Amino acid sequence: MAAGADIVAAGGQLDADLVMDAYRHGIFPWYDAGDPVLWWSPDPRAILPLDAVHVPRRLQRTLRSGRFEIRWDTAFEEVIRACDEDRPDGSWIHGDMRRCYVELHRLGHAHSCEVFLDDVLVGGIYGVAFGGAFAAESMFHRARDASKVALIHLVERLRAQGFVLFDVQFMTPHLETFGCVEIPRAEYLRRVAEAQALEVRW
Repeated sequence: MAAGADIVAAGGQLDADLVMDAYRHGIFPWYDAGDPVLWWSPDPRAILPLDAVHVPRRLQRTLRSGRFEIRWDTAFEEVIRACDEDRPDGSWIHGDMRRCYVELHRLGHAHSCEVFLDDVLVGGIYGVAFGGAFAAESMFHRARDASKVALIHLVERLRAQGFVLFDVQFMTPHLETFGCVEIPRAEYLRRVAEAQALEVRW
């Protein structure tokens, strides 16, 4: 996990209403099973600018091939479970987290982009929409490029619907290849506040 200075609170219950309020204030939960709930607001914060996404040439060919079928919100629980599996370094997506985000999905706040190959789920990404912002939580793949395809289709949907902020929380080398950048926490909070004023439909 990241530096302790990024943790802004500890404790409380992983309740859907509380989690949504946290997102609207630039905060999200992230903690190991059995530990107190830890609430994070990283500084700097990683975002993917929706108007400056880089799509590698080979991935462009994959997207054009039509090899994969894209579905939305048809297999949310399967996506979140898949994101939890096959991680040699462990996962924070334990039972309490899954139950909370499934409830957020039921309430219309959490969404998934699902990638199918021959009617089998092989990749996906899930996250939370709030105002004109979307916070990506995790993604997975069981076929080459499937998670990347999910990411690009999610970006296209967010742009089409009028979203203005795509939060990816922490920078990774993988995300950096798509054009992710880091901004100061204060700037992120300003953008979150602006996004809240927008009435954007998923």
